[in-house]
Amino acid sequence: MTIFTHILLTTVGVQALGVHGGDLALAYGFGVALDVDHALKLPLYLKKNGLKNEKFYHWRTSLQEPVSLLWIVPLSIFIRSVIPVIFFVPHLVLDYLVSYDKRPLFPFHAVTTRGFFPNVSDGLKEIITVIILVCLNLILFLMKR
Repeated sequence: MTIFTHILLTTVGVQALGVHGGDLALAYGFGVALDVDHALKLPLYLKKNGLKNEKFYHWRTSLQEPVSLLWIVPLSIFIRSVIPVIFFVPHLVLDYLVSYDKRPLFPFHAVTTRGFFPNVSDGLKEIITVIILVCLNLILFLMKR
């Protein structure tokens, strides 16, 4: 999903849970900012493809795979906050809605998956998800007024 969708989902969680202060930074860090790893892959993509678009290019690193829970859960215990886990898991769900290859156990295993509903258009999944998230954000916003 796009960064916009991740922001919308994280904002739903922030509003629903009443997250504020330092937990707000953790929420957006684990709900949105994890996608910074795409910037790490950009030089490799440009070297391989130049400006040509390669559909299904593997932009992901292990930072955005379920295996990351192996460090996120201990971090959450160490900082005494469940916010990293609570906001990382929905980030994963959004990523697994898109039908490009994912490696859930990378770097420990090479198994790949196309995520949830691989036969449904990614564009359609994005549109439906955005509509749902915009509605949820509006409902939560209006409930707090």
